Amino acid sequence: DTIIGDAAYSGKENIQLARKEKIHLVSKLNPSVSKGYRKKEDAFEYNKDAGLFVCPEGHMAVRKARTGKKNQKRNQVITHYFDVEKCKICPSKEGCYKDGAKSRTYSVTIKSDDHLFQKRFQETPHFQEMAKHRYKIEAKNAELKQRHGFDVARASGLFNMELQAATTIFAVNMKRIMTLINQK
Repeated sequence: DTIIGDAAYSGKENIQLARKEKIHLVSKLNPSVSKGYRKKEDAFEYNKDAGLFVCPEGHMAVRKARTGKKNQKRNQVITHYFDVEKCKICPSKEGCYKDGAKSRTYSVTIKSDDHLFQKRFQETPHFQEMAKHRYKIEAKNAELKQRHGFDVARASGLFNMELQAATTIFAVNMKRIMTLINQK
């Protein structure tokens, strides 16, 4: 089985549930998870030999620490600590180091196993083929909202919203069935 959704559905809980139920979740990871929030000018380099990050001026972190608990809702983070004495006299300190700061750090989020699994799945031909069908879903959602008033709840309360959803989707499905019958 396959579920197709946008990036809003690629949360950790949804990925875990889909894996547990043996369902293919065709939903791209949120870019903040797959790529992070970094800008190009923040480009710290990773030194594989030392296992530490190096700032754009070439100063290596003095130590690193892992924070956060395993198997929790939030991912763990590795924080790299830099020597503030070097930062104080650094020519690039503006925008990087604030005067009076006791430490300068650079943190990297460790992707969970679930996120790594989803990232690998995103690169498969099956995922890419199924993701091509996403536009059809968006078109149907747009039709529901724009032509059938599904963008605004007609009455308050969960029951009324469910009733509106059911009748709107029923009407759209009946319209589609009639179109298919008339084509024959």
